[in-house]
Amino acid sequence: MDLADKLMNVIVITISLLALFFLHQYRFLNSLISTVRTLFKENLTGKVVLITGASSGIGEHLAYEYARRGARLALVARRNQRLQEVADVCEIIGSPETVYILGDVSNIDDCKRLIDATVNHFGQLDHLVANAGVAPVCLFEDYDDITKASPAIDINFWGSVYSSYFAQQHLKKSKGKIIVISSCAGWVFAPRTAFYNASKAALISFYETLRIEFGTQIGVTIVTPGFIDTEMTEGKFLSKEGRLEVDREMRDVQVSLMPVESVEKCAKAIVESARRGDRYLTVPSWMETTILWKVFCPEIMDGWNRFMILGPGSSYRDSPSKKILDVVNEIKQLLLP
Repeated sequence: MDLADKLMNVIVITISLLALFFLHQYRFLNSLISTVRTLFKENLTGKVVLITGASSGIGEHLAYEYARRGARLALVARRNQRLQEVADVCEIIGSPETVYILGDVSNIDDCKRLIDATVNHFGQLDHLVANAGVAPVCLFEDYDDITKASPAIDINFWGSVYSSYFAQQHLKKSKGKIIVISSCAGWVFAPRTAFYNASKAALISFYETLRIEFGTQIGVTIVTPGFIDTEMTEGKFLSKEGRLEVDREMRDVQVSLMPVESVEKCAKAIVESARRGDRYLTVPSWMETTILWKVFCPEIMDGWNRFMILGPGSSYRDSPSKKILDVVNEIKQLLLP
């Protein structure tokens, strides 16, 4: 085995170095393919699209973008009144028909029911948008009951997996697509978001594997948003007690002065990416550079996040990220009273 390992080290390194000489040609070919996909994007008129987590945020605005392009929609969430309002707007702005289904994607029986209900109603399924998610924000050591963080895995990861499992046979028939909403948190790790980061990293690994398994039968687009203007970036987190609460002070610590992308712009980019059949989409695009930081200088990236978000104090109110934001807000008040 030692000899085989040494031989593989030589072969793989040599092939990798030789491949660098063809990187330019490979990128050029990819650009041509992307241009062709842009010119011949999928027509969504009459297509059936199921969106989880559709009552707010990215899911809500994805529903609007699909509706404007004439898609028939099945919207899934747990908030009845809010979901009905989104469905009504979708039909006003262009969807031929929109239905809404109350369901909890962390429940496997609910996931089967919502897929079956969609196919029974429309007769087909073309796009599954796995978007539902929550974000626990708490230091690992501060949990009194560690199971209170389980919704991050149950909703973010298993909710997407369950839905995809029951949808796969229908998507194969329609040569459809799965659009999974992961996050840049899958490789940019901020303190207090360990379970959220883990769930999003798991989504990336899982759907990259599914893409290989499905081949050309089902397209898979993995979306990795950065900070998007949603309830989450307004401070709606899962507390250490397992309750969804709005904590604006914690929002100031975790988000601070980071630029927050418009949710409308994000949703439009996602739908256009799905129409092209892209493998990946990162919104905003500059967040892609953080992958290079993670690969080539992870110590700097980890150290920066620890210093800015945790800081030297015992309280999150002492973190540099919050203090900097407080100073900027005070200056704004002085200049623009």
